[in-house]
Amino acid sequence: MRLSVVSYLNTKPFIYGLFRSPLSDQIELSLDIPSMCAQKLLRDEADLVLTPVAVIPELPEAYLVSDFCIGATGPVRTVCLFSERPIQEVRRVFLDFHSRTSVALTPILCREYWGVEPEWLPAYDGYEQHIGGDTAGLVIGDRAIGMEKRFPFTYDLGTAWKEWTGLPFVFAAWVSTRPLPADFARRFNEALADGIAQIPKLVKILPSMPGFDLEAYFQQNISYDLDEAKWQGLQHFLSWLPGRKGTLLAHGRFEPYALSNIPR
Repeated sequence: MRLSVVSYLNTKPFIYGLFRSPLSDQIELSLDIPSMCAQKLLRDEADLVLTPVAVIPELPEAYLVSDFCIGATGPVRTVCLFSERPIQEVRRVFLDFHSRTSVALTPILCREYWGVEPEWLPAYDGYEQHIGGDTAGLVIGDRAIGMEKRFPFTYDLGTAWKEWTGLPFVFAAWVSTRPLPADFARRFNEALADGIAQIPKLVKILPSMPGFDLEAYFQQNISYDLDEAKWQGLQHFLSWLPGRKGTLLAHGRFEPYALSNIPR
């Protein structure tokens, strides 16, 4: 089974659980940036992907394979808009090339929540060094850690989404484009659950980061359970995205849901 997983700190519990599982002998695991995970799913280069959820409308069918995700119920810490000026004074925004979901979410929040419509700039290697003046930058993943110390204004997208909608947010979910064997899905879910349960042990194994509380990040900022509230948040986010609407299906407790029927 070909798996593609985001190569960020927040996926370590998933990876740890998979390597501890008997499934480790049955999977071929690749670590990628989120946008590459999405491409592998679209190109059928992987069977199961921890994919940015913004890619879901581009799929004819998308199956949520587990009860876990990369989500947030408030501040996420590692998906932020950094600026030297208040958001109302920002004229241009770099959009992180690592991202798919956050690149889609940022314009929605700017327009609908903050009431601004800046110019969107494609990012490139080293673009973080060019954030300044009236040019802000979206930075995601491990590169965002500690950047709030460099800028007077940090806008956490998890916080902004929660304040705007009252819902948690799902940044990435385990998605396949076809049904997977039920036994594999069950054992896969068990492996992820084990990885989450091992977070206290994992924190002791991983290198410490000065000024960054890793355990709080895993336990408070990142919310891994794909519960009903996150399901609602996911549906609401997908309703804002343009493009073809396929059918979002889920194993387990959620019923099939046609994206074309999502109310705004």
